[in-house]
Amino acid sequence: MYKILLAEDDQSMREYLARALERVGYEVVAVGCGTEAMPLLEKDRYDLLLTDIVMPEMDGIELAQKASALDSEIRVMFITGFAAVALQGGKTAPEAKLLSKPFHLKDLVAEVDRIFQTEDQHGRL
Repeated sequence: MYKILLAEDDQSMREYLARALERVGYEVVAVGCGTEAMPLLEKDRYDLLLTDIVMPEMDGIELAQKASALDSEIRVMFITGFAAVALQGGKTAPEAKLLSKPFHLKDLVAEVDRIFQTEDQHGRL
């Protein structure tokens, strides 16, 4: 089972996304900001970091960069309503995917499934 760390500052959105991913079989650990995610990333391995870009304390881009530094195999997907603004300046995580809000849950699940299908095809588990 793939393990996902979800960092989303909007509580209702965080719960909604976590439930949707758990329903299709993913293990999800959800936190409200990047500073809550860091200790988890330091002590455990995750297959995917699913993070909002615009969050208080530590934005999703900084979180993704730190996560990638800790584990070069971690996949990253950004979810945001501010993609065009937040990604200016060339700060991105390696192989990061981007899903812009608003999106349907089926689109999120399809993108996450796609990430892991690609991983499986390249022999990374």
